[in-house]
Amino acid sequence: MSALVVGVLGLVLGVGAFGYVRDAYGLSTVGGSSMRPTYEQGQRVVWERVDGSGVRRGDVVLFTPPEFYGFDGPLMKRVAGVGGDRVRCCTLVGSRERVTVNGKPVEEPYVYGGDADGAHQPYDVKVPKGRLFLLGDYRANSNDSRFHLDEQGGTVSVNAVLGRVADDRTVPGLLVTAVVLGLVLLLTGVGLGIGFLAVRRRRAPEMPQMPWPVRPSGG
Repeated sequence: MSALVVGVLGLVLGVGAFGYVRDAYGLSTVGGSSMRPTYEQGQRVVWERVDGSGVRRGDVVLFTPPEFYGFDGPLMKRVAGVGGDRVRCCTLVGSRERVTVNGKPVEEPYVYGGDADGAHQPYDVKVPKGRLFLLGDYRANSNDSRFHLDEQGGTVSVNAVLGRVADDRTVPGLLVTAVVLGLVLLLTGVGLGIGFLAVRRRRAPEMPQMPWPVRPSGG
């Protein structure tokens, strides 16, 4: 009985966790250097499947680029502005050029070499509702919203978002652990079941009882 309980518990836990991981998260490989130094080319990243309307400024998203990007396949960029924002580049603050959102300079410690501009191509975009203005962290080497300003300000529809890159891997890690634990429990249950059957087979068979009484023969 214990073998059955352990096996069923492991099966339920493993299948449930695996199904959730598959539906809630994805795994991708960074294909270029546009997100350096945050993400290096060839690095594996975990991304959470979310509705594009739920992403915020500063999030790194995986998205399907529109045709005017001239690229076939998902891209990864950082959200610089959401619907209603005014994104402008660049404003000199002290000795540094800075991107501003709604008139306020944005702190961007993640940009490569501290260069918030990179392309020396000024822009001033009012992001339409339901769209995102996206930039790479390596501004001097990123095909992003700055280079498609004639197409709705270079913005991308929120519906193009596939997911948000998960820097905190605690939840995916716990779910993978649950899958492994479920597999261990399942195998343990199978092992207990096999052991139980083996023990039963090794027991000495009982002598069958005679169906009628036997009288000793008389001399």
